[in-house]
Amino acid sequence: MTAFTPFVSANWSFPTTVRFGAGRIADLPAAIAELGARRPLVVTDQGLARLPLVADIMARLNAAGLDAALFSDVKPNPTGENVAAGVAALKEGGHDLVVALGGGSGLDAAKAIALMATQSRPLWDFEDVGDNWKRVDTSHLLPVIAIPTTAGTGSELGRSSVITDTAGQRKVIIFHPCMMPDIVIMDPGLTVGLPAAITAATGMDALSHALESYSAPSFHPMAEGLSLNALRLVKLFLTRAVADGTDMEARAQMLIASGMSCVALQKGLGAIHALAHPLGALHDAHHGLLNAVLMPYVVAFNRPAIEPKLVDLARLLDLPSHDGGAVIDWILALRTELGIPETLADLGLGEIDRPRIVEMALADPCAGGNPVPLDARNTARLLDDAIEGRL
Repeated sequence: MTAFTPFVSANWSFPTTVRFGAGRIADLPAAIAELGARRPLVVTDQGLARLPLVADIMARLNAAGLDAALFSDVKPNPTGENVAAGVAALKEGGHDLVVALGGGSGLDAAKAIALMATQSRPLWDFEDVGDNWKRVDTSHLLPVIAIPTTAGTGSELGRSSVITDTAGQRKVIIFHPCMMPDIVIMDPGLTVGLPAAITAATGMDALSHALESYSAPSFHPMAEGLSLNALRLVKLFLTRAVADGTDMEARAQMLIASGMSCVALQKGLGAIHALAHPLGALHDAHHGLLNAVLMPYVVAFNRPAIEPKLVDLARLLDLPSHDGGAVIDWILALRTELGIPETLADLGLGEIDRPRIVEMALADPCAGGNPVPLDARNTARLLDDAIEGRL
């Protein structure tokens, strides 16, 4: 692979306007002005809000003469209550733009807040089912600038948010094409120093997006190309990013892989996410970590239906042998190297309501994209395998 210069700076417009490069956070005030705004609301999660990064960004905005405020009442798995509180803060402050800052939780919450600030219907009316997205009033949506600080969900390049319905105890995908941020600032410098464990879990989240979208049976060759390149980049750079948090090349390439994986999601997802969503909703577990644990079990489950794809993937990744078993062995070795637990039981999820998880997984929109059709019996077996460690 051609050497990557970590200090490269570039702009592109796929699938939205992207400003990429170390130090590009300096472009934020100009980007806000470009969108005609003066009173941005910066939305991030509780943990990130305590770090110097956020204070530096707020100081930068205030120095530019912008009337900026911060909202950080966002949980690691953002809830409908978090979104409602954010909308209230936005309206109270008269804000005219949302800056989405953080990993998946901050980005998803921010996009949902921007959407709901101008809606009369409740949030759950826009769940990604059928044509619910057509219910959105698009007449005066607020602009969004997204700034990722992790390389995981790629939500900065996505058209949806995953929000927990606490009353229904389920994760809900809120979707509308206009939820795509207007401008994305991809500054790999903002991910430098992210703790190794979080780098590993978020990187495995990106891997799960790429792998499931590649495996999905729908026909979308452009998205499949993004999935494959993202898988290649994850193999080359995830362990480097975990081993050395200051490795700017690894940080930049993982940020690119994360974004590409998210764009590829329009091809579909599958059982990894269908199971991770109810597990996360009921037990508030880290989404990327759940995906990492579930991944080899789901690949093994799907192998009879996707063996030709796994053969091609093994060739691309230059694995020791070119078959599905080599892909599974690579995932297992990668998890071990990154310190990822082997089973759901290792995550403390051994004693769970298995029938309920199965029922919720089958109702999840991601279930329909699994290469092997899911039913109550095989989904229960898959869940049991992931809990008990049977491959």
